Amino acid sequence: MEKSNFYSVYWKYPDNKYNDWIYPIIKKLNGFFQGNYFMANETLKSAKKNKNDEFYTQLCDIEKELSHYKEHFYGKTVLCNCDDPRVSNFFRFFALKFKEWGLKRLITTCYKNQDVDLFSQNTSEKAVWLDYYGNPNDNTSTDFSTVEVKELKGDGDFRSKECIELLKQADIVVTNPPFSLFREYVAQLVEYDKKFIIVGHQNAITYKEIFKLIKNNKLWLGYGFKGGAAHFISSYEDIATASNHKEGMIRVSGVNWFTNLDIPKHHENLILYKNFTEEEYPKYDNYDAINVDKTSDIPQDYNGVIGVPITFLDKYNPEQFEIVALGIVGSCDFTCEKKMEILDKNEMPTGKYTINAKGTLYRKHLETDTKPAAFRDCETGELYQSIYARILIKKK
Repeated sequence: MEKSNFYSVYWKYPDNKYNDWIYPIIKKLNGFFQGNYFMANETLKSAKKNKNDEFYTQLCDIEKELSHYKEHFYGKTVLCNCDDPRVSNFFRFFALKFKEWGLKRLITTCYKNQDVDLFSQNTSEKAVWLDYYGNPNDNTSTDFSTVEVKELKGDGDFRSKECIELLKQADIVVTNPPFSLFREYVAQLVEYDKKFIIVGHQNAITYKEIFKLIKNNKLWLGYGFKGGAAHFISSYEDIATASNHKEGMIRVSGVNWFTNLDIPKHHENLILYKNFTEEEYPKYDNYDAINVDKTSDIPQDYNGVIGVPITFLDKYNPEQFEIVALGIVGSCDFTCEKKMEILDKNEMPTGKYTINAKGTLYRKHLETDTKPAAFRDCETGELYQSIYARILIKKK
């Protein structure tokens, strides 16, 4: 496909009525950046080698999630501080919704362009920020030519002093931060007491810093992506099956929206219908709790501690359940410690040993288990199953 400059390709909106006013913004940005839309093979190889985890969120996914939060944005200053406005659909979304949602101000910061992004050969190291207050002469106008593009003194890192100063001026932060910096990013939002809606991987739930916020009801999951997976705009090679493959995108499983804004979903009760039996709900060997493999199988008549998958948080209502701990070493106190030999997938000994199943919850291996046993007790010879990450909860 023939190469074209960025703003003539990427920002072409299907409905041409938007091109007239979005074009001046990109034209201004082009004064700072010169480059092509498509990234050369060498740049892509470099991004893979450096494990660049910046993927650009689709506009349709942003619209679907943020539609649930409209009431929170009236009269507010919004900050998108991990977003190159040349490619960020977060910037695009709030630019389109500025008047309709009654925003006070829109700030977008851009990290300096060393690798730039996954679509450009741009080698500029300038970082910019955008400041938009709406059209001062006509608040019903969709003429965004009044947007102010400013050059940052530093590299645009969200941790830099000048970006923190912009953060202090914001009411709500909305973006897709690098997953590798998720702990640090959320910690900064909490430190400055900011409301936020951000994209993250569900594995972040098991980070002790993030889990503590969830347990204390200071962070929860949003409405999420369909099937817990999303397609992000990226030039990484997509290994998704044909039915899930989308050209120019990569499918990432286990992603979700994290927020501290109040939403109806956070107060919806989970309907419970199953009854407890010892046969169906075995206890862990190293913690006084029963195991539940599916959130929908939580028994309605059990009042003790229950171990549930981390996907439970998608249905979590703090008025219905109490979070006790995360089922890993360091978060809960195991009731026993056993030296165990690690078995391979065929239940054969590996000659490697562990204490407490590598620091996770475990239970005795049952004849009805379809999965092979993972460990053998060195003292008794009994077989055990390790349990994937569990959240320990109790009904209120």
